[in-house]
Amino acid sequence: MAANEVPRIQIATAVLVRDGLILLAHRHPQRHAYADRWSFVGGHVDPGESPGEAVARECLEEIGVQIHHPVPFPMTVDNPDLEMHAFLVTQWTGDPSNAAPEEHDELGWFHPSALATLRMAHPESVPGILTAVRRATGTTGPVSAADGVPRTDR
Repeated sequence: MAANEVPRIQIATAVLVRDGLILLAHRHPQRHAYADRWSFVGGHVDPGESPGEAVARECLEEIGVQIHHPVPFPMTVDNPDLEMHAFLVTQWTGDPSNAAPEEHDELGWFHPSALATLRMAHPESVPGILTAVRRATGTTGPVSAADGVPRTDR
């Protein structure tokens, strides 16, 4: 990194998949960043913490589950200040519930095709997420006619 470069903010996020559905968290309308948008469970990577450790901690803090065998995958975001570390999670202990109501006002399980219709925090990440989910679930082809072309008006 050059002397005048600002370090990127390290974010670790989990895409939990169960029975072909994806868990999303709706960011509280009072949040500073990406308020009133759907996103995945996750947050900042703390100093001295690996992205894998961070995503495990965030899942425990935000939804009360202990994740097992998170699989990293590339996640594209348009914010140049962020470096995303995304993990696909298909195994965990516990039942996801909103353990951080100050961060999220709702959790929901969505069919992958629904991501294109929701107001997502990072809509540009949807195509890569859908590809990772297809690989993990063994499905092929598009998950919808709008496969990964998210709307931002909802």
